[in-house]
Amino acid sequence: MSKNYSVRLRCPYGDDESWIILENRSESLDEIVKMLWDFECQLHGAQRDFPIEATEKGAGISVVAATEAPALVAQGRGQRASERRSWHVPVLIRGWSDAKGGTFRESSFTAVVNSAGALVNLATKVGTSDVVYLVNSVSKEEQEVRVAYVSAEFEGKIAVGLAFQSECPNFWQRTRYTQRVPVATPVTVHGGEPNPFVHSAYTVDISKAGARLDGMGFLAKPGAIVEVKRRWHGKARYRVVWVGRVGTPLVNQVGLACVDAEKDIWGEKLPEDEEKDGEEGMAAKKSGEPAK
Repeated sequence: MSKNYSVRLRCPYGDDESWIILENRSESLDEIVKMLWDFECQLHGAQRDFPIEATEKGAGISVVAATEAPALVAQGRGQRASERRSWHVPVLIRGWSDAKGGTFRESSFTAVVNSAGALVNLATKVGTSDVVYLVNSVSKEEQEVRVAYVSAEFEGKIAVGLAFQSECPNFWQRTRYTQRVPVATPVTVHGGEPNPFVHSAYTVDISKAGARLDGMGFLAKPGAIVEVKRRWHGKARYRVVWVGRVGTPLVNQVGLACVDAEKDIWGEKLPEDEEKDGEEGMAAKKSGEPAK
């Protein structure tokens, strides 16, 4: 029998919350709170995350479940190692996929992390107990991990829980947040399939890790790869991290994370990278503006 749910989600870049309605669903309430859902943050645009609350509606009765995303537990431990954080860290997962019948390499972003592992979205099918390698794309640190959890497929992807062999509290703490420099520089942005475009924009600020552009509107969605070209300085590929929503100070702006880390198209002297621990990293996200 189909059911209807109300789901509350929180933007990973701040404290803004949104409610969405799920109609005619076959999943149980427990399954609903363990799945990733797309929603719109009023400030940062399209996002995807786990619910922080879900309510089943029917016959005038509401059942509320505080969300518990799949536990991240280090191998050999019987309880969760540390508090989970909703951090979006770029990662690379590589290994063997029985479903694919060969090796794979897939870039993704974490949805949840702690000292025992992470939860990521993958298009490649993997199985529970598979062993793969997890690379922090920022710090370049690599760890062998075990697949501890695999969700049901949703829109062509699965949520995968990855567990370290032993606790690694520094694996995420070494993720660097780079200082940004306010610079207004004209650039040309090229978008690929399925909606190719060429558009002129200006930088708002830049860093070694990425940039914020103004004048982009909604030409690209979060997760898309675009090419940013600066005349006489070359070009580099960037991943769209967030898109500003209409009616907010960030409208027409996008946040970009650099994919071609070895390329420098800015020609500016940028501050050296700063390594911040987890609490400082969270403070950066709490500022209300996405970190790049």
